[in-house]
Amino acid sequence: MLSSDFPRAERRIFLKKDTRKLITCIAVPLATGAVSGFFTRNGMKVFAKLNKPPLSPPGWLFPVVWTILFIMMGIASFLIASRPKSRNRDRVLALYGIQLAVNFLWPFFFFGAGWYGFAFLWLIFLWGLVYGCIRTFGEFSRNAAYLMIPYLVWLTFAGYLNFMIAIHYL
Repeated sequence: MLSSDFPRAERRIFLKKDTRKLITCIAVPLATGAVSGFFTRNGMKVFAKLNKPPLSPPGWLFPVVWTILFIMMGIASFLIASRPKSRNRDRVLALYGIQLAVNFLWPFFFFGAGWYGFAFLWLIFLWGLVYGCIRTFGEFSRNAAYLMIPYLVWLTFAGYLNFMIAIHYL
């Protein structure tokens, strides 16, 4: 249903609801990342001291990339949440929520506990969940699926970094 489907007076209400939903959908992954980052705030200090593999980006790049990815994830979830309520839509949003929770925990394993091998396995699990999100988002919105692809690419790169660090510290 589009805002143009409503009479002019109701259209404003519809747009306000959409704006609130969009802001909420973007705020959820940003808040998830911010809370995780707060609890693992010494993570970049840990990362700076690690023996890093080739192609490792500078530490300042990580929060920039994650912020962009969280915004894109939020927009993607908005595109799904804006679809008519159905069991399938709710299932897809539940999968999205699960991958967000799994994402939230990874820094605790890698930075907090120093469990580099376990963090790599956790990242593979997360990769599979995100791949599943992309596939199921595509059933509702190709744009939502496309917005999640950079996230999967970044996780693939993060997996390379995590794997190489895990091997070095065995």
